[in-house]
Amino acid sequence: MAGMEFEYDEEGGTFFYFLLSFWSLILFPTTYYLWPRNKSQDDEEKKKRACMCLPCLVKQKRLKANEPWLKAKQKIVKLILILGWVVFIALAYKVSKVQLDYVEYDPFKELELDRGATTAEIKRAYRKLSLVYHPDKEKTGDHKKFMRIAKAYAALTDEESRENWEKHGNPDGPGAMRFGIALPKWIVERENSVWVLGVYGLVFMIILPVVVGIWWYRSIKYSGDEVLLDTSRLYWYFINKTPNMILRRAVMILAASFEYDKFHNSEVIERPSDNEVIPSLMKLLPHMQEKNKERPLCYPYSVKARALLMAHFQRIETVPNEQEMDLQYILKKSTYLINEMVNICANQVSMAMAGRIHQAPRLDTIENIMKISQMVVQALEEKASPFLQLPHMTNDMLRQLNRGKKPVRCLKDIATLKEEERRPLFRSLGDDEYLDVISVLAKMPDVEMIVNTEVLDDEDNSVTAGSIVTVTVILKRRPLEDFIKADGSRKPVDYNQQKDGEEENEVAEENPEKENAEAADNTAVWDKRRGKGKKKPNPESRKALYKERKAKARAAEAEALKKEQEALNGPQNGPTKENDDQDEVEKESETEENNDNETHKDEDDDEDWSKFQQQSKKENSLETKGKESFPVHCPYFPIDKQEWWWLYMADRKKHLLITAPVQICSLKTEEEFQLKFCAPATPGVFQYSVHLRSDSYFVDFDKVVQFKIDVKKAKPVEDHPQWDISEDEEDGDHDDDNDTEDDSDYSSEEDSA
Repeated sequence: MAGMEFEYDEEGGTFFYFLLSFWSLILFPTTYYLWPRNKSQDDEEKKKRACMCLPCLVKQKRLKANEPWLKAKQKIVKLILILGWVVFIALAYKVSKVQLDYVEYDPFKELELDRGATTAEIKRAYRKLSLVYHPDKEKTGDHKKFMRIAKAYAALTDEESRENWEKHGNPDGPGAMRFGIALPKWIVERENSVWVLGVYGLVFMIILPVVVGIWWYRSIKYSGDEVLLDTSRLYWYFINKTPNMILRRAVMILAASFEYDKFHNSEVIERPSDNEVIPSLMKLLPHMQEKNKERPLCYPYSVKARALLMAHFQRIETVPNEQEMDLQYILKKSTYLINEMVNICANQVSMAMAGRIHQAPRLDTIENIMKISQMVVQALEEKASPFLQLPHMTNDMLRQLNRGKKPVRCLKDIATLKEEERRPLFRSLGDDEYLDVISVLAKMPDVEMIVNTEVLDDEDNSVTAGSIVTVTVILKRRPLEDFIKADGSRKPVDYNQQKDGEEENEVAEENPEKENAEAADNTAVWDKRRGKGKKKPNPESRKALYKERKAKARAAEAEALKKEQEALNGPQNGPTKENDDQDEVEKESETEENNDNETHKDEDDDEDWSKFQQQSKKENSLETKGKESFPVHCPYFPIDKQEWWWLYMADRKKHLLITAPVQICSLKTEEEFQLKFCAPATPGVFQYSVHLRSDSYFVDFDKVVQFKIDVKKAKPVEDHPQWDISEDEEDGDHDDDNDTEDDSDYSSEEDSA
């Protein structure tokens, strides 16, 4: 009876197949992702146009100081990958030389005969080979070969053996089912079992639990933005404690983050020189509030971080080398910490609206925290001039900017000046330095913000008390380079906007009917949406309601057309036979046309409905975008910084945040965003403002658009026509049992569907 037999790899052939497959699964993706790539041409062009001011050169030198380590790392990665490919080639060569264990048994081949050999030829070949390979022969004897020859002779001469060979491929009959395991046999040998169990226990019982434990311990300490949970609790406590927070207080809380404490972060280094450097630095800084007794604001790590941050804001260059390294580490972490503070403020505002906390942080608190991000990136204090963001700027040059023929109030004003007016403002700079100023100014952004308000759930798009208002914000970014011409002429500030407005007015004057049609189409879009205050029907009922409204509109159009035709034809005296026959023919043709029209209308309804569903899905879908925009000129910031923004809505009169700030990380040319908020519960006219605030540029680049909404009284809730229950249905319900009656009272269209 055939059984099963497991065989381990005696010669290691199948093990090499397994090893080659496993190695290729690791090597191919690793090579694709980790092989160092050459720098693109865009990077080379950025280097050519880079600013050559002294702070930028120092920053470039500092970043290049880390490049040898990066180059060494790339060389090590290349070497490891090359060794991996050498191992892969060696394994492939070894596999190609491995012979297959399974070879089909052929007795004719063993006796060196053809398939049509006779019995006499078989006996003759057996005697001949036996004389050569018999074990008694000293020179040519081969025990294994002789056994195969004898087995082949028996398979061809014995009837039972030959029948087994023909049926089962084996003269001995059906053998056991054999399974090969791609592991060397020495792994399961008794004398090696202790070592194998030891390695198994070391890997799966010690190393793996330790690795998982370390990962788990680190993961529970940090939030999703790699911020310590203790730091988030610290922010929550102080923001809740002081809802109206001045900027200096916000800086103190930022400096008290546990990321700067060695007890919570092993990357922090406590230096003996801090006891001498920090006190001397504090004498140069006013309003340090070093005598504050609040914990952890009074801890040494917090005082050190606060002193280094305030020295950074004032661009004090007397910080020693060791403390300069600490300052760079503080600045690298600060952008993520500031974003965490903004998020916590937004969460507290939403919780205050829900009544879970007593008082929400004021709008000034959130904007002060955002302003710290600008100060950190540009190394400017609170009341500094925004012109200091340009390279080679000094206090004397700031005075010259106010002495020109035209007032210069912001950086955009400099870009819009003529060349003959702009160059004298920087007469103290050389040509190369002036070129640095213009190149940096040309890369800075100018963002146009367009704000539209609408109520998506209302048919007439009116804002009622308690309705959800959708604020659509369109951001159009263009560099200030568009305002600077090579010939030195001046572009109007709102040239494109004026041009677009003129073209739109011309089109509106020439095609008033087209404008009305577009307005009707816009209204139809809102008609497709369900009304405010109604229960949400299922898709089938929404589709039916949509078709019903379109049918009513068509019926109204047909009735109006009929009245016009009657007015044109005039009244008739009486019907005649010819007219009756003609009317019958016309009715038949009209019936056929109406049937065709109804078919086409149903198809149009289905197409319109599918388009509407696709539009709804597109509006509700979330698109994930990469965090890449434009580099920021920030010579005092230790690393390269991308241009990010915060977008939010506020009530300036009440100093309240209306919508949570949205962080925009991918604004390159044009982006569209939606902010939603609940309208006030009382009717009236309310004023709001949409704010766009940069996290990298100082003051001049923040945008504000104010708008008003007229909140009307809430409409009464109307019953849906499809929800009405006819008298027949009510009678039928009374005939059923009591349970059915109770259920029908609370059933809706969704349940019936």
